[in-house]
Amino acid sequence: MTEVDGKPATARNNSASLRRALTILLHLGEDGRGRGATLTELTSGLSMNKSTVLRLLAPLCEVRLIEQDMRTGRYRLGSRTAQLGHVYLDGLDLRDTAHDVLERLVSDTGETSYLVIPDLPDIVYVDKIESPQAVRMHSPVGSRRPAYCTGVGKALLAHTDVEAVDAALAHGMPRRTPHTLATPDALHTDLAVIRSRGYAVDDMENEPDVRCVAAPVFDHAGAAVCAVSVSGPATRITSDRVPALGSLVSAAAAEISQRLGAAR
Repeated sequence: MTEVDGKPATARNNSASLRRALTILLHLGEDGRGRGATLTELTSGLSMNKSTVLRLLAPLCEVRLIEQDMRTGRYRLGSRTAQLGHVYLDGLDLRDTAHDVLERLVSDTGETSYLVIPDLPDIVYVDKIESPQAVRMHSPVGSRRPAYCTGVGKALLAHTDVEAVDAALAHGMPRRTPHTLATPDALHTDLAVIRSRGYAVDDMENEPDVRCVAAPVFDHAGAAVCAVSVSGPATRITSDRVPALGSLVSAAAAEISQRLGAAR
């Protein structure tokens, strides 16, 4: 057995294979619609050859982290990922702490409410209460969105160290709508406003014709550990309505913060 840089070659190969297998898993997990991908789409999207992708898929399918739809041939996340996700989410005290506050937000506003945590450069939705309205938002629990263009993300970035914010922005700021703040300077200006005002507004920056109003939640150490929001169509969440929603969301965030032991 040969060694390179003090590590057995087999160990290095196994590590590389594991990283590639995880890349496939993460690639399928980033499809917010759950459509999955064909073998051709995987090889193209990941720049791997078909034999490599098939070899890496085999053990992932065996343990049900990935499954193949035999009718369409598409690969998607398997049932084991749901099990692991529920174990992770059930271990989050944040959900239990905030759930009734989210319910009250929906009752008070008529819009969908969310609880998110940071995983920069993204945010992750960990709880939601659906709006009773026929037209409502669809961001499933467990899904990810970029922090820089979402209300919840900006609420968290406004209370994050500048170095960490800049590191997150270095991943890119593609313009998702005509209203997206797509430069660091523009975003930093908005973050200053958010800190002063107490809440953030996604003014159709992430999705066309959708507004979101969000506020950060602080823990006992004063760190912004999550954010709460309400989202809805811009026809219902009009610019005139934003300040009132901002007050409600800020009060909800303050209540959750108090439950987490925050002094502020």
